[in-house]
Amino acid sequence: GFYRAHLRCRLPFRLLRLLANFPCASREQLYAGVQQAADWRQWLPPSCSFRVEASGSVPGLNHSHYSALEVKNALVDWQRRECAERSDVDLDQPDRVLHLHLGQGSRGPMATLCLAGSRDSLHRRGYRAAMGLAPLKENLAAGLIDHTGWDGQVPLLDPFCGSGTLLIEAVGRVLQRAPGLLPGALEPAHHAQARDFAFLDWPDANPSLWRAEVVAAAEAAVSAAQQPLAPVIGWELDGEVLQQARSNVEAAGLSSWVALQQGDGLVLSPPDQPGIVVCNPPYGARIGAQQELQELYYQLGQQLKQRFSGWTLWLLSGNPELTRALGMKASRRVPISNGGIDCRWLRYEIR
Repeated sequence: GFYRAHLRCRLPFRLLRLLANFPCASREQLYAGVQQAADWRQWLPPSCSFRVEASGSVPGLNHSHYSALEVKNALVDWQRRECAERSDVDLDQPDRVLHLHLGQGSRGPMATLCLAGSRDSLHRRGYRAAMGLAPLKENLAAGLIDHTGWDGQVPLLDPFCGSGTLLIEAVGRVLQRAPGLLPGALEPAHHAQARDFAFLDWPDANPSLWRAEVVAAAEAAVSAAQQPLAPVIGWELDGEVLQQARSNVEAAGLSSWVALQQGDGLVLSPPDQPGIVVCNPPYGARIGAQQELQELYYQLGQQLKQRFSGWTLWLLSGNPELTRALGMKASRRVPISNGGIDCRWLRYEIR
């Protein structure tokens, strides 16, 4: 299950393996608890580098950087005492990534110490070397698409596609392209390659089981690629950004299913069959002047009402004043945090 989740889950940033829970009401308890949390000769021999991440707080330990440093100190002190040498700290590509979380439990302040199965955040799929000015994280885009319910049977349009992330995640989901597989050709499936995850170097790693999961994920993608999809179209006015999107689609191995065109997202000709429009237009936090954006939203609303009857619009908004300029009433509002900005994923039924 742990292997399969790393390959196929589209939404998490991290997947963690629990090492220990222990009471933690002081620096001394944290230090001692870490040293007793695992068989460190097995899990962190001095030949392995490591990085410590921390989250949460308890009284006396309310700074994540300090808490992470205390975990590091406990580990290297234990190694010096028991092994006469210590591991290096590697912030970029460590052999082990440890995660500490501090919080209140039923028995008082508690610490949870885990190993992360990946060195980097799982939202980094590997296809997006090129990004627009304000890109969505891949896993956030995947979550937004999940809410739309798009299954590939009706057209999917993005009038402001930017780096193409919404469309890539939508098509990847329907075609069962496991995020943990390396983008690109999957045939033959038994030659498929996956990302290099930290858990592959753990002492109890099972290479044959991992390989079986990689092949199974690739076979599912090869099989799903045989199904026809309704048109998937993105428009982008900026030629440079459009080229970035095309590079991303190609790197994801989805060029056969995603059509990208240079053009004004306010002047669209929809396919005959009604479908879904998704978009993440500027909302003033990073890009665009407020007055110009109000006109953009107004024109978008006018176009949709005139040409897209029977369609559904899903729009990511971080500015309620701008969405009011659409002149439409949302039938659903999903709270979203996008890079710390309080947003709403809004659904509109276009009549």
